[in-house]
Amino acid sequence: MGCGTKEPKITQLCLAAIQRLMSHEVVSETAAGNIINMLWQLMENSLEELKLLQTVLVLLTTNTVVHDESLSKAIVLCFRLHFTKDNITNNTAAATVRQVVTVVFERMVAEDERHRDIIEQPVLVQGNSNRRSVSTLKPCAKDAYMLFQDLCQLVNADAPYWLVGMTEMTRTFGLELLESVLNDFPQVFLQHQEFSFLLKERVCPLVIKLFSPNIKFRQGSGSSSSPAPVEKPYFPICMRLLRVVSVLIKQFYSLLVTECEIFLSLLVKFLDADKPQWLRAVAVESIHRLCVQPQLLRSFCQSYDMKQHSTKVFRDIVNALGSFIQSLFLVPPTGNPATTNQAGNNNSGGPVSAPANSGMLGIGGVTLLPAFEYRGTWIPILTITVQGSAKATYLEMLDKVEPPTIPEGYAMSVAFHCLLDLVRGITSMIEGELGEVETEYQTTTEAASSPTQSSEQQELQSTSDQMDKEIVSRAVWEEMVNACWCGLLAALSLLLDASTDEAATENILKAELTMAALCGRLGLVTSRDAFITAICKGSLPPHYALTVLNTTTAATLSNKSYSIQGQSVMMISPSSESHQQVVAVGQPLAVQPQGTVMLTSKNIQCMRTLLNLAHCHGAVLGTSWQLVLATLQHLVWILGLKPSSGGALKPGRAVEGPSTVLTTAVMTDLPVISNILSRLFESSQYLDDVSLHHLINALCSLSLEAMDMAYGNNKEPSLFAVAKLLETGLVNMHRIEILWRPLTGHLLEVCQHPNSRMREWGAEALTSLIKAGLTFNHDPPLSQNQRLQLLLLNPLKEMSSINHPDIRLKQLECVLQILQSQGDSLGPGWPLVLGVMGAIRNDQGESLIRTAFQCLQLVVTDFLPTMPCTCLQIVVDVAGSFGLHNQELNISLTSIGLLWNISDYFFQRGETIEKELNKEEAAQQKQAEEKGVVLNRPFHPAPPFDCLWLCLYAKLGELCVDPRPAVRKSAGQTLFSTIGAHGTLLQHSTWHTVIWKVLFHLLDRVRESSTTADKEKIESGGGNILIHHSRDTAEKQWAETWVLTLAGVARIFNTRRYLLQPLGDFSRAWDVLLDHIQSAALSKNNEVSLAALKSFQEILQIVSPIRDSDKPETPPVVNVPVPVLIGSISGPGLSRPFVRTDSVGERLGRYSSSEPPIVTDELEDLNLWWAAWNTWYRIGSESTKPPVTFDKLTFIPSQPFLTALIQIFPALYQHIKTGFNMDDLQKLGVILHSAVSVPISSDASPFILPSYTEAVLTSLQEAVLTALDVLQKAICVGPENMQIMYPAIFDQLLAFVEFSCKPPQYGQLETKHIANAKYNQIQLFAPAEWVALNYVPFAERSLEVVVDLYQKTACHKAVVNEKVLQNIIKTLRVPLSLKYSCPSESTWKLAVSSLLKVLSIGLPVARQHASSGKFDSMWPELANTFEDFLFTKSIPPDNLSIQEFQRNESIDVEVVQLISTEILPYANFIPKEFVGQIMTMLNKGSIHSQSSSFTEAEIDIRLREEFSKMCFETLLQFSFSNKVTTPQEGYISRMALSVLLKRSQDVLHRYIEDERLSGKCPLPRQQVTEIIFVLKAVSTLIDSLKKTQPENVDGNTWAQVIALYPTLVECITCSSAEVCSALKEALVPFKDFMQPPASKVQNGES
Repeated sequence: MGCGTKEPKITQLCLAAIQRLMSHEVVSETAAGNIINMLWQLMENSLEELKLLQTVLVLLTTNTVVHDESLSKAIVLCFRLHFTKDNITNNTAAATVRQVVTVVFERMVAEDERHRDIIEQPVLVQGNSNRRSVSTLKPCAKDAYMLFQDLCQLVNADAPYWLVGMTEMTRTFGLELLESVLNDFPQVFLQHQEFSFLLKERVCPLVIKLFSPNIKFRQGSGSSSSPAPVEKPYFPICMRLLRVVSVLIKQFYSLLVTECEIFLSLLVKFLDADKPQWLRAVAVESIHRLCVQPQLLRSFCQSYDMKQHSTKVFRDIVNALGSFIQSLFLVPPTGNPATTNQAGNNNSGGPVSAPANSGMLGIGGVTLLPAFEYRGTWIPILTITVQGSAKATYLEMLDKVEPPTIPEGYAMSVAFHCLLDLVRGITSMIEGELGEVETEYQTTTEAASSPTQSSEQQELQSTSDQMDKEIVSRAVWEEMVNACWCGLLAALSLLLDASTDEAATENILKAELTMAALCGRLGLVTSRDAFITAICKGSLPPHYALTVLNTTTAATLSNKSYSIQGQSVMMISPSSESHQQVVAVGQPLAVQPQGTVMLTSKNIQCMRTLLNLAHCHGAVLGTSWQLVLATLQHLVWILGLKPSSGGALKPGRAVEGPSTVLTTAVMTDLPVISNILSRLFESSQYLDDVSLHHLINALCSLSLEAMDMAYGNNKEPSLFAVAKLLETGLVNMHRIEILWRPLTGHLLEVCQHPNSRMREWGAEALTSLIKAGLTFNHDPPLSQNQRLQLLLLNPLKEMSSINHPDIRLKQLECVLQILQSQGDSLGPGWPLVLGVMGAIRNDQGESLIRTAFQCLQLVVTDFLPTMPCTCLQIVVDVAGSFGLHNQELNISLTSIGLLWNISDYFFQRGETIEKELNKEEAAQQKQAEEKGVVLNRPFHPAPPFDCLWLCLYAKLGELCVDPRPAVRKSAGQTLFSTIGAHGTLLQHSTWHTVIWKVLFHLLDRVRESSTTADKEKIESGGGNILIHHSRDTAEKQWAETWVLTLAGVARIFNTRRYLLQPLGDFSRAWDVLLDHIQSAALSKNNEVSLAALKSFQEILQIVSPIRDSDKPETPPVVNVPVPVLIGSISGPGLSRPFVRTDSVGERLGRYSSSEPPIVTDELEDLNLWWAAWNTWYRIGSESTKPPVTFDKLTFIPSQPFLTALIQIFPALYQHIKTGFNMDDLQKLGVILHSAVSVPISSDASPFILPSYTEAVLTSLQEAVLTALDVLQKAICVGPENMQIMYPAIFDQLLAFVEFSCKPPQYGQLETKHIANAKYNQIQLFAPAEWVALNYVPFAERSLEVVVDLYQKTACHKAVVNEKVLQNIIKTLRVPLSLKYSCPSESTWKLAVSSLLKVLSIGLPVARQHASSGKFDSMWPELANTFEDFLFTKSIPPDNLSIQEFQRNESIDVEVVQLISTEILPYANFIPKEFVGQIMTMLNKGSIHSQSSSFTEAEIDIRLREEFSKMCFETLLQFSFSNKVTTPQEGYISRMALSVLLKRSQDVLHRYIEDERLSGKCPLPRQQVTEIIFVLKAVSTLIDSLKKTQPENVDGNTWAQVIALYPTLVECITCSSAEVCSALKEALVPFKDFMQPPASKVQNGES
C-alpha cells in the first residue's frame, strides 16, 4: 500500500520494511506475488530502481517461495532495469540479473541434493521440441530450465517463452549469462537429460550460427567483389562466443562430440592468416585453454584421430599452431600500423632506424628484449601466463566493443606457450600412465610368480586384462604422438632457430627433449630420431656438414612440406643469420677443414640438452645413439676438448689450424660440459644390455668414421669415440663379458691405424680396459673364473701382432703394470703374458726391448713361485731370447743373469716343481694317448723336470756362440756354473744328453767359429771404447770363448767323473774331449793352446779310485746284476735314483756315509790314460816341431804353453808308468829337447827372463828337469827292467849340459843373443825378433842333476855298460877346454867341481871293472880332459884380478891333488900310457916358464906358483915312495924322479941365462921365487935320496943329481940375497958326494 503512493519517501521506508520482513522469512507465496507485482509497478514508474533491485534480490535469495510466473516476472523486472538510461542502475541491474540467474540454478542444485536419496525412474526425453515437456522436472528445476531456454531464445533474437515482458536484450549480455551458467553449473546439464537436450538442440546451433560472419570473413577482400555484402566479425560477440565454446568443450565434450568437432575445426580456421589479428589472438587463447588439459586432448585423439572417417582434429590443432607460428614469421602482420612500420624498418634493415627493439646485438653483445627473430622478422616474447595455466587476456575484455590493438608478439607468445603446455601435458600424462602400467605389471607378475598364491587362475585372468588394457592405452599414446610430432617438430625447430632468448630456447629444447624421450619409450623410432636430429642440428653451427644428420630418417623431414588441410607447412631449416652471441670459434671435423666454424651460446645450450637427453634417456635412444654421439663428437672437436686419462675429455689445445678461440663465457662452461659428458657415459652402467650394445655399436661406427678420416694424413684425429669406448668399458666392468669382444676387437683395429695419435689412444684405451678388468672385483672373482681372465688378457696378446713400436711400448707398459698389481693372481694367464714379452723381436728398437725386459726381470725376481710350473719353460725361452737380442748388450748380459736366477730357483724348489711337472706330464700323456698322438716335447725321453734343465742348458748353449764376446763369456760362465752347481739334480741317464747334446755340441760349434773367425783388426768397440790388443780381432775374441768352454767342459768331466764314468760310452766321450783339447792346444793362438793344456791338466788330476764328496747314493750300474738293471730302466723309470731334500746339510751328510768303493775296470782306466798320453805326445811333437820356413807370421809356441805341456807329463806318467818303455822315453826326450830349444820373441823376453845377469831357470826348464826327475825317481823304485832307462836319462841331461857352451838351434830360425835383441819394435810390422834363451843356468842345473844321479847310480849295470862315465867326461871336456872362453864363467868352475865329484865316485868303479875293459876308452878321454883344462888355450880376461887369479889357481891345484890322491896311487890298475901322460903333465906344470926366450908377451902371463909347486911336490912325492911293493910302483918313482931332475936343470939354466942378460936390473919376482923353490927342491931331493936304501936308487938318478952341481956353481954370481941363501942350502948336501974316487976294479966288482 505504502509503495502504491509512489511517494519517494514512503516508498523507501516501505521497501525497507518489506526487505526486513523478507529477511525474517515471514513472506508467504501469495505475499511474494503481491510484492513482485508492486515492485513491477514501481519499475514501470521508474521509482527507486536500485532499491527495487535490492528487494528482488533479497526476496529471491532468502527463501524459495517465489516460483514460476512470479519468478519470471521478477527476472524480467531486473532485465528491464538493466536497459535504463542510468548507468548505475544498468550496472546494478546487470549484476542483479547475474546473481538471480545463479540463484535459480543454485536452488535447483539444492533441490537435487534433497531428492538425491529417492531413486527416480528416468523418463525418456521425447524427441519433440515441445518447450513445455518439462512435466518431469521438479519446481526449481523447471524454473531453471525455462530460464535457460529463454536465454537461448533471446540471444538468438527470438521471443522468450517464459520471460514475458522483455522489451529489449543484447546478445553480448545473453552470451555472458549463458557462459556463466554453463561454466558454474555443468552438473545440471550432465545429470538432467532435459538440460542436455537444450545444450544439443539450442546452444550449439546458436553458437554455430553466430560464428558464421567470422568464418566467411576474409581480410582484405573488398566488399565490391562479393555479390552479397559480408557481415564483418564483431569482436564482443566473437570473443564471448569463443568463451562459450571453451566452456562447452571443457565441460560437455562427452555430450557434444560431434558439435565439438565443428567447434574445434572452426577454432583452427580462425588461426588463418587472412583473419583479423584480434580474431587470431582470441582463437589462440582459446586453443591455449585446451592445450593445458591433456586428458581432453587425449579424448580428442580417441574420438577423432583414431576413428576412421573423422577429421584428425588433434593433429590439425597442432599443425595449425605450427603454421600459425610460421605465418607470423613469414607474413608481416598488417592489422597494426605500428607493427607494420616496425617490421618495415626491420626489413629495410638498419639497427640504426630501430635501435630499441630491433633484436640486433646491443651493447655488450646482449639482446635487449627476449624475442624471436627470423629472416628479419623480429617478434618479442611477452610473458603471458604461468606455465601450465591458460590465463587469457583478450577473452576477458568483456567491456571492449571495438577490437583491441594486439601488442606485437602477443599471438606468437601465446602460440609458443600452447606448444609448450601441449608437450608438457601430453608427455607427463603418458609417462604417468606408462609408469602405472609398468608398476602394476610388475606387481601382478610378482604376485603370479609367488607360489603362495592360491587362485592362480584368477591371477592370470587379471594379468591378461591388464595386458589388454595396456594394448588399448598404448594405441592411444602412439596415436597422440604420431598425430602431433610432425607439427610440433616443425614449429619447435623454427622457434628454436628464431629464439634469441636463453629461457625460451631452454623451454623449446626441453619440449624437444621430452618428446624425443617419450617417442623413445613408446618405441617410435622415426619420430624419436627426428626430434633428436633437431636438437643435434641446433647444437651444430648452421649448414654444418654432418652426414649422420642428413642421411638418416631426419632427411625425410628436412625440406619436405606437410600438407595440412590444404595448407602448406614448410619445414624450415635453421637460418644462418641469427643474431646470436658467438661464444666459440673452432675447426670443423672434416677431412679437409675449410676455414673455421662458430658456435653460439645457443649451440652450447643445445649441446647441453643433448647431453641431458643422452644422460637421462639413454635407455630409449637405441639406434639414435649414433646421431647423438656423432653430434657430440663434432662439438667436442670444435670446442677443442681432448681425451685425458680414463677417457674423460678435458679442454686441450687444438693441434693444428687456427687454434680454437673460446670466450670466457664458454670457458667456464667447458669443465661442466666435460663433466656431463663423463657422467653420461658413467650412467651407461644403468642401461640394459641391449641399450648398452646400441651405445657400443654407435661408438664403434663413429670411431670407424674417424679412422677413415684420419687415413693418409697425420692431422689430429677425432678421439672422441675411442675415449668414450674406454669410459663406457670402465663403468660396465661388472658385465664386461657381454661387451668385451666388440669393444676390444674394435680397439685393436684402432691400434693398427697409421695415424700415430689415433693408435696411441687406441692402445691407451685397450690397455686401460685390460688393467681395469683385471683389478675389478668381479663376481665370482677372476681366480675362480679362468675363462674370463683369459678373455681379458687375450687382446693384450693380440697386440703382439701389431708392428707399431709405440703400440708395443704401451702393451709392455701395461704388462709391467699388470705384473706389479696382479702378478700374484695371473694363474692361467701367465703363458699369454710371457708370450707378449717373448714376442718382442730384435728389430723392434731398444726402448721396446728394454721395457719388455723390465717385465721379464720383474717376473723372474718376484713371480716364479706364483706361476704354474708348466710356464717355467716359457720363462726360460723368453729369457734366452732376450739374451740373443743384439740391440743392447746390457740386456743380453742381464738376461743371462736371469737365467742363472731361474736355475737357482729350480734348484731350491726342485721337489715341488718336479711333483707338479710329473703330474702335468701324466695328464698330458693320458690326453695324448686318448687322441692317439705321440706326446711331443723337447728332450722327450728325459723326465719333465730334467727337460726343464736341458732347455735351460740349451738356451745358455745358444748364447755361448752369440756373435758378441761379452755375451758368450757371460753365458759360458753361467752354463758351467749351473751345471756345476745344480747338475746333481739330474737323473743319471740325463747326463748322457748333457754331455753329447749340450757340451760336445757346444764345443764343436765354438771350435768351428774360432777356427773360421776373422783376423781383421777391430778398430774400436763402438763409441770411444778402446779394445785391448789381446782382444782386437774377432779371432782373439773367439779364442777367449774357446778357452772358457773347454775349461768348463773339462771341469765338469773332472768334478762329475763319478757320474759320467758309469755311462756306457765314457771312453768315447773321453776321446772326443781329448780330441778337442788337442785341436785347441795345436791352434795357432797362445791363449787357446795354453788354456787347452790347463784343461788337460785338470782332467788328469783325477785320482781314479778315490771319489770326491759329491757321490750319488746308489753305486753306479757297473757291478749291479744285469736283470735288475734292465728292470729298473724299463720300469716306470721316471722316479729319481735318490730322494732329494732341500737341505744341503742332509745331502752332504748322505753322500759321505760309508758305501762300498766302486770298482771301475782297471783296464778301461788304463786305456783312458794311454789315450791321454797319446794326445800329449801328439800335442808335444806337433807344437815343438820347428817350422820349415820362417816369416813374420810363423807361429812359435809360447813359453807358458811349453811349460804347461811339460808340466802335464809327471801327472800323466804316474798313471802309465807300468807300461812306459824305452820307445816312449825316446819320444819324451825328443819333445823335451825340442821344447827347450824353442826361442822366445823379444817382446816377451823381459817377462820370462828378468835380466840376463841373473842366473835363473825359466819355468819351462824347471819343468823339463822335473819331468826327468820324476822319471828317474820312478826308475829308482821301479823293477829291475826299468833301470835300462838310466843311460837314456843321462844322455838327455848331458845334451842339456852342452847347451851351456853351444845353445840349441830351432829349425832354421836365426836367434839373436838376448843382449842384442830390441825389446820394443819401432816398426809395426817388422817380424818379431826371436831371442835364444840364456841356457847356462839350465845347463848347469842339468849338470848338477847328472852328478847327483851319477852318485846314486854309478854302480848300476846299465850305467857301467853304457859308458856313462866316459860320456860325462866327454861332455865336460867342452866347457873345461874352453875355460875362460865359456859363455859364463860359472860353467867351467861347475864343470871342474862336477868332474871331481864324478871321478871321486867313478874312478873306483872304473878300477873295479879294469879287467872287463869297459872303461878302456875312458882313460885317454880323461887324460885329454885334464890336459885341455890345466893347460888351456884360452887367455884369461884382462880384467881378472889377482885374487880371482889365485882362486882359479887353487882350482887347478885341486885337480892336481885329485891326480895325486885318486890316480897315481893306483897306477898299477891304470893303463901305462895314461900314467905317462899324467907325469908329463905334472912335469909341464911344475916348470914355471918353458920358453927360453924372454919376450914382452910373457911378462903378462901370470905364473901359477902354487900350481907349479903342487905339481913339483906331486912329482917329488911319487919319486920317493919307500914302500915299493910292485915293480909298477918303482917305475912310477923312477919316472917321476927323472922328470923332476930334468925340470930342475931347466929352471936353473934359464935363470942363469936371464941373470946374465938382465945386467943391473933385478929379475921378475916370480922367477926369483921359482929359482928359490927349485934350489930348495934340490936340497930336499938329495936328503930324500940319502934316506932311501941305496938299492932302491937307480944309478942313473945319482948321475943326474951330480950333473946339477956345475949348474948350481954357475948361479953363485947372482945378485939376489934370497937366491944366494937358498943356493947355500942346495950346495951344502953335495959334500956327501965328495969321496975319493974308487978303483975301477972295485967298481967292476960292485
